[in-house]
Amino acid sequence: MKSRGSKKVYPDKKLKIFTGTANIPLAEEIAQHIGIPLGKGEIQQFCDGEITSYIGESVRGADVYVVQPLAPPTNDNIMELLIMIDAIKRASAKSINAVIPYFGYARQDRKTRARDPITAKLMADLITTSGAHRVITMDLHAGQIQGFFNIPVDHLPGVPIIAKYFNQKQLDSPTVVSPDLGGVTRARKLADYLNCPIAIIDKRRPEPNVSEVMNIIGKVENRTVIMIDDIIDTAGTIVHGAMALMEQGAKEIYVCCTHAILSGPAKERLESANIKEVVVTNSIQLMEEKMLPNIRILSVAPLIGDAIIRIHEELSVSKLFD
Repeated sequence: MKSRGSKKVYPDKKLKIFTGTANIPLAEEIAQHIGIPLGKGEIQQFCDGEITSYIGESVRGADVYVVQPLAPPTNDNIMELLIMIDAIKRASAKSINAVIPYFGYARQDRKTRARDPITAKLMADLITTSGAHRVITMDLHAGQIQGFFNIPVDHLPGVPIIAKYFNQKQLDSPTVVSPDLGGVTRARKLADYLNCPIAIIDKRRPEPNVSEVMNIIGKVENRTVIMIDDIIDTAGTIVHGAMALMEQGAKEIYVCCTHAILSGPAKERLESANIKEVVVTNSIQLMEEKMLPNIRILSVAPLIGDAIIRIHEELSVSKLFD
């Protein structure tokens, strides 16, 4: 990196970053971290709802990174990403890298009933067909989704960012809790960073967005609990888990996740729950109407920015987590 006064400037003009409308502040922060201006472009919508993209500068021969989480309104944001990639491909970019901090439709990653769709695979096919050469994403709902792509996928973990925050808090007697059996690996990674034990909530889902706590495996009595998940959507899992943990004698409850969707009754549920803090990242832009007094937002921009630099310079991305 070169310095021009106090402003960091990335020396390679062939690195360009564009963004859709899903999370413009995050894209601006990533570009600022790298030291380049955000690419000039515009998303427009016609009266009939169709979307078009205008790229306002030359990308010929450039390595282009398009920042667009597939968060609500999910379908509009997906179309924005696909249309931007197509426009950049037709403008003769050297490479197109889809930066998708939150990968929508990832929860439908397998068939659980007859005639179910596998939308995570469908999204992978659409992104590849549109012209992307690489995907950079964070905390996929299921790690095997990386294999749905026939192009390289850089899967960045959010746990180190969350762990750094909780290490600074120096909590008394912490225990990391996974809200379900599927999240044990994630909970174990956070527990390793914090050097503390884990517990597991055994739950079942009678139907989508509905969860029931069955058992708690591990000791939480008189412990400060950190419940970690990849996504908080309607917050049913988290709030029911918090209630069960309090009934088992937990001292304080912190909740954390990478992707805060907070749809439907999530805000009201979290406000009424006995939760000390809700710690999330800005992989999804949290609008004012979804803000909570006890929410803490951690930025993923430095991590994504460093990953982009290493990819552009053909260096190892995994070194960021050594």
